[in-house]
Amino acid sequence: MKVTWLTQAGLLFDTGKIKIMVDPYLSDSVGKINETKHRRIPVDESFFDVKPDVILITHDHLDHLDPETLERFLSDTEKSIAVMAPEAAYRQLVKYKNGHNYIRLSPHTVWSQGGVTFYSVKAEHSDPTAAGFILDDGKKTYYVSGDTLYNYDVIDDVLDLVEDGVDYAFVPINGVGNNMNAKDAADFAYEIGAKCAVPLHYGLFDDLTPDAFDFDDALILSPYEETEI
Repeated sequence: MKVTWLTQAGLLFDTGKIKIMVDPYLSDSVGKINETKHRRIPVDESFFDVKPDVILITHDHLDHLDPETLERFLSDTEKSIAVMAPEAAYRQLVKYKNGHNYIRLSPHTVWSQGGVTFYSVKAEHSDPTAAGFILDDGKKTYYVSGDTLYNYDVIDDVLDLVEDGVDYAFVPINGVGNNMNAKDAADFAYEIGAKCAVPLHYGLFDDLTPDAFDFDDALILSPYEETEI
């Protein structure tokens, strides 16, 4: 599996068979979030040339479900994309139509495609329908928490699916907007038995760094650089 951090909470997974994009935020619409904020990492527009097979959206907030970014991908009618999202985000996404396959994922829903099984799990966030996802390619498991607080119901949900812990956990560390901070995110990753933890959701609109993310086997991704995991 190869993974690329698209800044903020965005990820691109490439299994060699399918490409999976999670929460892509590749526009300059920062003013819609906060007029005083400015994007600190420029957009790499080359990623608009990617042809994803699957788009996962964790919840209905602009830096995860960005209309300008999604318009670029979902206006393509030549290739049907499986677009998966929980309830609030799903209601926004189905408006794009264009022959794509829109799949509403409540917690505990399972979807299989291209040799990957997708499991939807709980998240604890200000969008009450927010979800996380576990991707299982038959070799390793990859947990993308989406935006969430440290919550034992979320932990139990993950461990119900992966009793021995996930291989990789991708977690937010910014500590605002109902997200875990770096300490809580590291503790959370230990609780779910993550073998490796990857901090996300920092450095785009703030001065945060992953230095405070105290996890023994942390993987720090560089923006827009592909990494084999």
